[in-house]
Amino acid sequence: MAQGPTGRTLYRGEAGYEEARSAAVKNARLPQRFPDVIVQAASDADVIAAVRLAKRNGLKIGVRSGGHSWAGAFLRDGGMLIDLSRMNALVVDREARTAEIQPGLIGTELNRALAKDDLCFPTGHCMNVGLGGFLLQGGFGWNSRVWGPACVSVRAIDVVTADGEMWHADARRSAELLWAARGAGPGFFGVVTRFYLTVYPRPKVFLKSDYVYPIEVYDEVLRFVHAVQPKLSRAMECLVFTRRDILGHKGPGALMTAPVIADSAEEARAALAILEACPVRAKAVMADVNASGSLDQWLQGAEDLLYPPGARYAADNMWTHAPVEALLPGMRDIARTLPDAPSHMMWMLWGPTEPRPDMAFSMEDDLYIALYSVWRDEREDARHQAWVTDHMKALEPLASGIQLADENLAARPFKFIADANLARLEALRAKYDPGGLFHTYMGKYTGMPRAG
Repeated sequence: MAQGPTGRTLYRGEAGYEEARSAAVKNARLPQRFPDVIVQAASDADVIAAVRLAKRNGLKIGVRSGGHSWAGAFLRDGGMLIDLSRMNALVVDREARTAEIQPGLIGTELNRALAKDDLCFPTGHCMNVGLGGFLLQGGFGWNSRVWGPACVSVRAIDVVTADGEMWHADARRSAELLWAARGAGPGFFGVVTRFYLTVYPRPKVFLKSDYVYPIEVYDEVLRFVHAVQPKLSRAMECLVFTRRDILGHKGPGALMTAPVIADSAEEARAALAILEACPVRAKAVMADVNASGSLDQWLQGAEDLLYPPGARYAADNMWTHAPVEALLPGMRDIARTLPDAPSHMMWMLWGPTEPRPDMAFSMEDDLYIALYSVWRDEREDARHQAWVTDHMKALEPLASGIQLADENLAARPFKFIADANLARLEALRAKYDPGGLFHTYMGKYTGMPRAG
């Protein structure tokens, strides 16, 4: 082990290497990929030194901030892994409504700190999401239907590029690096060491309604949420989770849940009232209406119900604007073949989409559908991976693209960025990383399928 300025460098075979490699991935399904060297950076100087070391020795670089990537896309065979999790500083300017953060900061910790100044930010929906990867891939977070994906709120970055130099990129200086960082995700060709964010006044009220429906009325529930989506308040994040054994119902069943973040209880209750109009409302086996809460409570509840720590995960997803009747056969098949809880399917009613700034991020649609298989026994890995991959592959003719947060590119490459944006991104990669020092995406998209 060689000491760096404040961090440390671990070569494969040295004491501490395997512990560092294993700890880098939150998913207990640890990929059997082994970097030649892991740099646990603790400062900008560490990152600069690491990039220069990699360039001198011909080591391709992967970058890790929080390790929440289901696919562990940052962990590659050979080369160097730069682990930024120790770089987690935060500075908040309450009056300017800005924050400067390092990439290893966890989103939950950011919002806890912002709450002290009555501020908020659209951080991720799981407790332990590191902000580096979250912001780079787009960032679908709390109240993002109002504030936009989190990358919209990135005003500037500090980034170390393949030449081993630190750049500051904002709308006036090195703007093309900022353009790329807002959406390139795990294919970004640099190491962002600091994000400069716009933050928002903290909404005053957090209300949520939950309804559990038996699978016998599944079609009616999905038809209902699909029909009312254009009428939903932007402050509401309406989701339907399909799984076995859900909130006391042995199921399978559907949990319709709708958090609302608003400035008054009256506004929140008015937004939630539309869910009472579900035509099968009387058949709900559980209802908890207009329940007050907080971000921390919602995060912990989701982790307890859907994303337990220490489990093995496989995920895949799609964006779509397909008619509900076209989607229903695939949804029924997914519900019929659900693995044991807490494996699940999620519908997130995202659209109607709104205009965005010019940035690499360019893939979203009315409806987001994601599959998450969750299990403990490694002997079941192939079966669970096949469940998410095969179902999403079957639905490709109805998909407009995918979201990088739940990507499955190694097993199922698919479109995650507009064609023109991808061409621009690759041209910038050739400019700033001509030698291919940084790893690109784990799977190459080669074209949308034709509808059958």
